[in-house]
Amino acid sequence: MQKPDQLVGRVLKHLSSATFLGLFSLSVQADLLISNVTLIDGTGRPVVPGASVLVEGDRISRISRQALQAPKGTQVIDGTGKFLIPGLMDVHIHLRGGVNVTKDGLTAGSQDFAEGIQALQGYLYSGVTAIFDAGNLPDYIFGLRDMERSGETVLPRVYTTGGIVTYPGSHGSGPGAYLVDAWPDAIPVIDEHIARKPDMVKFTLEERGWGARPMITLLPVDLLQTMIEYYNNQGIRSTVHASSELRAREAIFAGVDALAHPVIQGPISDSFAPLMAAKKIPMATTLTIGENYSRLAEHPEFLDEALYQAVLDADEIEDLQTAGTAKWQGETWTWWMKLMTPVAQENIRKIHEAGGVVALGTDQSSGPAVHREMELLAAAGIQPMDIIKIATLNAALYLGVADQLGSIEEGKLADIVLLDADPTADINGAKQINIVIKAGQIIERDKLDLPVNR
Repeated sequence: MQKPDQLVGRVLKHLSSATFLGLFSLSVQADLLISNVTLIDGTGRPVVPGASVLVEGDRISRISRQALQAPKGTQVIDGTGKFLIPGLMDVHIHLRGGVNVTKDGLTAGSQDFAEGIQALQGYLYSGVTAIFDAGNLPDYIFGLRDMERSGETVLPRVYTTGGIVTYPGSHGSGPGAYLVDAWPDAIPVIDEHIARKPDMVKFTLEERGWGARPMITLLPVDLLQTMIEYYNNQGIRSTVHASSELRAREAIFAGVDALAHPVIQGPISDSFAPLMAAKKIPMATTLTIGENYSRLAEHPEFLDEALYQAVLDADEIEDLQTAGTAKWQGETWTWWMKLMTPVAQENIRKIHEAGGVVALGTDQSSGPAVHREMELLAAAGIQPMDIIKIATLNAALYLGVADQLGSIEEGKLADIVLLDADPTADINGAKQINIVIKAGQIIERDKLDLPVNR
């Protein structure tokens, strides 16, 4: 595995010295007091107007419904007329620059660290303070995780599985995957993966044969169950790619800790939502990935929105609005996914209403996609306050880090976003970002390596 300093050297080949200084220079920052703010803590509890939130070091030390006296040396932020939410989270991405996701599965990229850094900084710019990469080239994504955790690079928190673990020829069995076909023969391969310290393990339980996709090999359920137990015994949570209720049920009773996608092949049965409520197994939403094909085919002007313009290069936007639009207009997959996205939306709504745990994931690689995911959840009939919880505390539950992240509570890490508009009135208020704070540090959004700042 490459060391962080080796990775930094690779990144430098792609960046100017001025950009490098903007990426890697972190200044010492005072403690923070956000005063007279409307607090939306991410738990689903009622909003608290006129709240004060004190951040000392990297943690939230005190929350009060009344004014607090700022300790000496504390930077005071006036929250009058503003709204404070936890940092948004995306529990399913495949970071660009390493592995790209297509309708046929995973294909290798070029391990472009500069491209990955730009995408990750685009998440921060968009108010997303943590992501989970659900399958990539291991050296690439673990390297970026090392860079983030070393504190040398301004990035959102990076959680990752590294490479996907699956059966040869099954979904996700492309570059970077750990392939297993028998037990105990699989143990050396799994131990190699565990040695990289994945934050979760991602399996796939998918034979396709739907959406104009041919059948492929399926990971045996008994092997899946054995591997889940093996990883859990090492303290590692599991998530499983499944697209049908049948495979989701098999994964649940095999002991999986989370589901990487909603059921999208058809409407769920009457018993599935109560099952999800009883099991409390978090399910990632990932509506945006399927809806994005028809959105690009029919409404490419969405890329003119401010967030997309801020984080995507102009030539990429132009290419997407021309060649990309033409490509997806001619694909059967586009119109299949347009048909099935409302089905998935209704499935998610039913699980949410039943008391299941729904967590925000996009299956994409850009910060603005998180906001689109929230729009689609709102279109499904889920209330904005619940969507905020889905994008914060539920996402932390998905990753098994809810004791540290996902809500604005005393003792938790200070990943928070100050907004200029009320996201509980309209979820698009979450786009009106005033300040992003990660680990108690204000992110200088105007210095991130993004097109908006060049």
